[in-house]
Parts: sequence; C-alpha cells; structure tokens
Amino acid sequence: MHNIPVGISSCLLGHEVRYDGAHKYHSYIERTLGRYFAFKPFCPEVEAGLGIPRPCVQLRETADGIRCVGVKDHSFDVTDRLRDAAARQANWLDGLCGYILKKDSPSCGMTRVKVYKHEVPARNGTGIFAGYLQSAFPNLPVEEEGRLGDPGLRENFIQRVFVYQRWRQLCEEGLSAHGLMTFHSRHKLIAMSHDQNRARHLGRIVAGATDARIEAIAAEYITELMACLKIVASRGNHVNVLQHIQGYLKRALDSDDKQELSDTIENYRIGQVPLIVPLTLLRHHFRRQPDSFIDNSFYMQPHPAELALLNEI
Repeated sequence: MHNIPVGISSCLLGHEVRYDGAHKYHSYIERTLGRYFAFKPFCPEVEAGLGIPRPCVQLRETADGIRCVGVKDHSFDVTDRLRDAAARQANWLDGLCGYILKKDSPSCGMTRVKVYKHEVPARNGTGIFAGYLQSAFPNLPVEEEGRLGDPGLRENFIQRVFVYQRWRQLCEEGLSAHGLMTFHSRHKLIAMSHDQNRARHLGRIVAGATDARIEAIAAEYITELMACLKIVASRGNHVNVLQHIQGYLKRALDSDDKQELSDTIENYRIGQVPLIVPLTLLRHHFRRQPDSFIDNSFYMQPHPAELALLNEI
C-alpha cells in the first residue's frame, strides 16, 4: 500500500519557516507516522509572501471581526493575504486523507488560539488557514501536533485517517450500493465504538442505498461517518462492542474460555488492561473459529499493529 497523503505544517517536519526563522520539529510525526503517511508540508505565512523572518502576528478582535495583524504594528493586517493563500491550495488539499496543524499558530492553530481584545487574550480562536481548511473540507481528519500527545486523541486521529483513505479508495474504484454496504459492514463496529446512535443512523442511510441515488447517499454517509468518528470512543462503548463480538463465539467456546474472555473484557472496563488485551484474545479465538463478518471488520485491526495505538487506551 502506498503511504497515505497527509498535509502538515512545514515547521513540524523541521523546515525553518517560522517567523523567527526557526522550526518546531516533531520526531514522532516524522519518524513514526512518516512510515505510513506521505507528508505534504505547507506554510500559509510563507505562501502568503510574508517572508522569513517576518513580523510576528496575532489574532485580534476588531470592528471588522477577528483579524490577523502584527503584534507590534496592528495596522499590519495579513488576514486577506492568508485567506487568499489558503484558497489557492484547494486542488492539492482535496487529495489529502488528513492534516496535522501547528498548535497556537494564528494561521495554523486548530483550536484555542489566543485572540486579543485590548491586551487580554482569550483562548477561543482558530488560525486563518486552519479555519479555511476545516470549512472547505469538513470531512477531512484534522488534528494539532500538541493534541497527538494524548493517547485517545492520537488513536482517534490516526484511525480517522485510515478510514478516510479507505473511503477515497472506494470512491476511486467506483461507488455502488453494494460497495457502500460492504464498506459499512467493515466499519460498523468502529462506528459503534464511537457513538451507537450515530452508528444506527449510518445503518439506516446504507439500507436506503440504490445505484440510482448512490452519489447523494454516499455524500450523506461519509459526512455522518466522519462526524461519528470525530467523537473519541469511550471505554464503555468499546466494552459494548467487545461483548457484541463475544456473542459470535457463544457456541464455539467452552465455559472456561467464555469466563476468561468475560474476565478480560471486565478488566478492560475497569482500566486494568488496555484495549489491545481483549482484542488479542478475541483474534486468537476467531483464528480457530472464523467468522466472515468479524474477520472482515476493521475494528479488529483499525491501523497497523506497529503503531501500537491500542496499547495505551
């Protein structure tokens, strides 16, 4: 499989593009995720022609709304230049399966960016480029490098990237009602682990799929699926899914195996073991007692095992 195309703030790969000519190299992103992601670096401030080095800018609340202006010279307004630079990237952005942004940046910050009014900042802003990215490509998995330090958020983002890559592959191969149903079947348990009500709604969308209306139904489906997956899966929802999977083994296991599996799921529920433990035990049983639905479900292995993302949640 080719590496998955993922956009990234250039400074996170060590490019010296920040306002002071420095970088913010992130070794986990480059060394670990770089084994699976083909990174497309981009710096909106450089693209906007602000130069390196350049005046430091900030978000500021004004009579004309939130603007990106110079820290020392508030008349130095680069908002429109940043927006224009962002809009010029639409073609290559449309080919991505994810994006990693630099936190706190007035251009790239995804959330909680400082917005100044008088001289007291409120952490309620979004960077100019980040705002465009999320508005123009609402289904695209987007995350900040700072939040990737949280195991749950890290797994959530990377899982969404792999799901979105599989969706794009489905679209490239040609959408059909059968193809959509197969895709949903393989991702149904993942959706259940994030939000069971939304997962049921996804099932209803797929149930109404016909080849004649596939484009509209597929557009509704992927919008709802990515919104569902953006909700970080809870331990309780994982337990429900694990118990649901356990039900497929009720005739295959003896009483001791059933008890061991139930105990392992309970140990996960109370936080004594990570998710990889009950999943590994389930995989062991399904190798001996194959089931086509479970074997084809991406819940059993949502991303490469080498990333070890399930070892910490």
